[in-house]
Amino acid sequence: MYDNHNGNLNRVPDLFGSMVFGDKAMRERLPKEVYRALRKTIENGKSLDKSIADTVANAMKDWAAERGATHFTHWFQPMTGITAEKHDSFISPEGDGRIIMEFSGKELVKGEPDASSFPSGGLRATFEARGYTAWDPSSYAFIKDHTLCIPTVFYSYTGVALDKKTPLLRSMEALNKQALRILRLFGNGDVTHVNTTVGPEQEYFLVDKELYKQRKDLVFCGRTLIGAPAPKGQEMEDHYFGALKPRVAAYMHDLDVELWKLGIPAKTKHNEVAPAQHELAPVFDTTNVAVDHNQLTMEVMKKVADKHDLVCLLHEKPFEGINGSGKHNNWSMITDTGVNILDPGKTPAENTQFLIFLTAVIKAVDEYADVLRISVASAGNDHRLGANEAPPAVVSVFLGDELTEILKSIENGEYFAGSRAVQMDIGAKVLPHFVKDNTDRNRTSPFAFTGNKFEFRMLGSEASVANPNIILNTAVAECVHQFAEQLKDVPDDKMDDAIHELIRKTITDHKRVIFNGNGYTDEWIEEAEKRGLYNLKSTPDALPQWIADKNIELFTKYHIFTKEEIESRYEIWLETYSKILNIESNTMVEMVQKDFLPSVFAYIDKIAATAVAKKSVVADVSTASEGKLIKELSQLADEISTGLDTLKADTAKALATEDPLANAKAYQTVVLSDMETLRKSVDAAEVLIPDALLPYPTYDKLLFSV
Repeated sequence: MYDNHNGNLNRVPDLFGSMVFGDKAMRERLPKEVYRALRKTIENGKSLDKSIADTVANAMKDWAAERGATHFTHWFQPMTGITAEKHDSFISPEGDGRIIMEFSGKELVKGEPDASSFPSGGLRATFEARGYTAWDPSSYAFIKDHTLCIPTVFYSYTGVALDKKTPLLRSMEALNKQALRILRLFGNGDVTHVNTTVGPEQEYFLVDKELYKQRKDLVFCGRTLIGAPAPKGQEMEDHYFGALKPRVAAYMHDLDVELWKLGIPAKTKHNEVAPAQHELAPVFDTTNVAVDHNQLTMEVMKKVADKHDLVCLLHEKPFEGINGSGKHNNWSMITDTGVNILDPGKTPAENTQFLIFLTAVIKAVDEYADVLRISVASAGNDHRLGANEAPPAVVSVFLGDELTEILKSIENGEYFAGSRAVQMDIGAKVLPHFVKDNTDRNRTSPFAFTGNKFEFRMLGSEASVANPNIILNTAVAECVHQFAEQLKDVPDDKMDDAIHELIRKTITDHKRVIFNGNGYTDEWIEEAEKRGLYNLKSTPDALPQWIADKNIELFTKYHIFTKEEIESRYEIWLETYSKILNIESNTMVEMVQKDFLPSVFAYIDKIAATAVAKKSVVADVSTASEGKLIKELSQLADEISTGLDTLKADTAKALATEDPLANAKAYQTVVLSDMETLRKSVDAAEVLIPDALLPYPTYDKLLFSV
């Protein structure tokens, strides 16, 4: 049925993970003692012992070579938001002119790519280009494009993190350590490790490749900078969950196959709300693996699309007037004994445990809402947040009516009237069973409890899911730490009362962040302001909070980032934002000046020639309609010309602004506003010009041709 370079496989179970050096391959190919040592390394999160590295490397090389691999690479995630790789062959020359296939333990464990071209925010001296990679054994190696890819961390010569995986692994360990403290207080001695899990839902658009190539804005920016709406958008609500078109279905089928080969559990696929928009959702996995899988998924989506003469658009807002694309981050905590800590459960102890972790998450979201907002901040995502198609820029928590009432009862020391009356005496009496499938139906909430996990919905489709999970893990770790400190010296006979009071006080202090209503309304934004919640509308508005004292203290306390690493990311994010808008501005100027305005003038000439031709045949014939159209187009052409001059001048001023924050704000407040003004005039002119005279394909072709 499927060709995976190793014969035909007729069953999906055989196909799944066939290009991954996972547990099955390790068991089959490694000596038992080496396998056990490697498993211990993976489970304990420790570095690989040099004594077994060579054996693992040799087995991995043989396995990869059998599947057609000729090269290896340390696959890492620099602070560009994409993955990076430097390929080396397995070939090693012999002295007699022959070659052998070789791969050592040293090469497996550590790589040394040139780091000079990656953004570092000042972390790397210009004369010291080296960067180092180190294998993350908990994320399995895989084969891609005939290359063995080894998931790694990436750090500088001086040992500072230059990537997203290093702080992610640090944050996971921080939460693990603090969560175990709480579990021990509950008498749970069986658990030795707590992992966070993530299932990122990926939205995207598919457009025809040939049409894509004709749009400079899509090619250079990933989004359309000009373009009038199509006669039909998403108003009929007929695309969501609709039948898949043959071309899209074929793409999705091949995408599933390629992802399954790589061990990525792609589970759900469907049309999304907007025309040409779709979604792919995987089964959840351990957070660092899920992050790796999502990065790989985005790459594979683009490659498979290309084979189908399609282009996969991952930009958060490729088209005006219809929904953009997000990426919901389904987050939970699970023990190595298989217990989901955020599952409400059925027994008193489980419920108590659930409630204390639940309130820790609520507290974390409230106290660190600013950095959670920053974790999803980007030039692209700013177009979605608060635009009545995605959650607002205000971070709030949705719990649902039943769970909200339970917390309210605890706060007030009252009875909860659910299916039966139960006194809210934590740990002493049975709590009402919270129905697991009582799931969220409020799509306007940024951070929603959905039965046994939280769904963080503010992420943009193009973003790495590393940043939000680094921040979420660390913030929750801090709040769990505070709980553990308060409870650690409490005698057993007073523990129930102490937990009850801790939960009650936490609810009282942080209930302001709980909101179950419509997040799209102006009333909620006003209410959020009254509650003292952050409303950081744009990336430049949000980023200064990253270097606030409380946030520096949080990340340095748990060794997630050094102060230097925090400041470097602040600089990188500001610089990236400004560069994106500068590219967009330059692209818009070129499209409008070189391509669109000549089309306007050509059409005016054509109309004028038509009017003259009419008059030459019938002298007294009316040319009022031609005159009206010429006048309208001429006025719009003047507006466009003026708008171009303004945009070019303001872009030059912004570019010359040296302070990074002032630079970003100049692009956000002035350049972006100029672009929006110019777009209105261009779009108004576009609807008057025949498609044949336009220099690019219109929205109706882009959105309805696949």
